[in-house]
Amino acid sequence: MNANSDAIIRFVKNRRKQLGITQEELSRRAGVGLRFIRDMEQGKESLRMDKVNQVLGLFGHKVGPVPVKDQE
Repeated sequence: MNANSDAIIRFVKNRRKQLGITQEELSRRAGVGLRFIRDMEQGKESLRMDKVNQVLGLFGHKVGPVPVKDQE
């Protein structure tokens, strides 16, 4: 995991808890499976970005390309 994915995980967990909704309700509202929400909140490294954006879209956010520095 990297700092960007850690920030996304914290954001989703915090917003879900602030709204007082369960993982199950979040999955239903976002149109993704409960397993996806659980994997996302547990930091699974290989998640489909379109689904991540479905979840983030509920909170008015989305993820886009992030530049990667050349490693020399």
